[in-house]
Amino acid sequence: MSGPVTPAPPRAYEDILVARGEGRATITIDRPDRLNALRTQTLDELCHAFEAAVLDEGVGVIVFTGAGDRAFCVGGDVRDPTRTSTEKRRQAALFMRLAETIRTSGKPVIVRVRGYCIGAGNELNIVSDLTISGASGVFGQAGTRLGWAPTLWTAQILARMAGEKRAREVVYMSRRYPADEAVRLGLANVVVPDEELDAEVDRWCEQILRRSPEGLRLAKLGLNAGTDFARQSILASGEMHILNHLFGPEPQEGLIAFRERRLTDWRRFRRGEGPEPADD
Repeated sequence: MSGPVTPAPPRAYEDILVARGEGRATITIDRPDRLNALRTQTLDELCHAFEAAVLDEGVGVIVFTGAGDRAFCVGGDVRDPTRTSTEKRRQAALFMRLAETIRTSGKPVIVRVRGYCIGAGNELNIVSDLTISGASGVFGQAGTRLGWAPTLWTAQILARMAGEKRAREVVYMSRRYPADEAVRLGLANVVVPDEELDAEVDRWCEQILRRSPEGLRLAKLGLNAGTDFARQSILASGEMHILNHLFGPEPQEGLIAFRERRLTDWRRFRRGEGPEPADD
């Protein structure tokens, strides 16, 4: 019989902050100058921190947030993109590992949002258990603006949260939704004034920590079951699709347009002629 699993040893972090105490671990993406965008190192550190918190028997709830007041996370760092197939595969694997850890941790994960929760940041929000947003919260996907698509988790879960029609709207249109609309879409549980956000997060954590740890673990397992059926094969196909697609011409055009601060011209990727419609 194998011995007990122990938490990963401590390590120094550059892109994140971790605090533990009173039954809770708070994991903060600490790149406010980049709106807490994710690079490979960020994902690697988040994986380590979440895995350590999951295995720490003194932690009953995990709070996931971003530094500063402008963003929880705006997704991948498109100003510092991956450039090689090896790095792209590593980044995709780390994202999958992080999402899997959050999803299967057995401990409630609360996302605390101020400002933007966009793209891969919103995907991490979707796989987490609960979301408390300040009034400044802005939610949404960005993939179709840049020639990408959220195939790894959002496509599998969002329709159950928001309904088929609204999920397709969120993904296809890449619109941004204020916090109160995010609550109606199922992307957040509650919205409070920004100045009350920390107190509200504290209240939810305190209530969770008064509940049975094993009961919470079993409840999370049961609630996940409906969307986790056949999940591995679906996610694997999504991972392969997006890895192949990221080297294609459309994402390249999307990134160039983003850096040049212009609307993306998708006309050459479609049949027929005519001006590109305005992006509203």
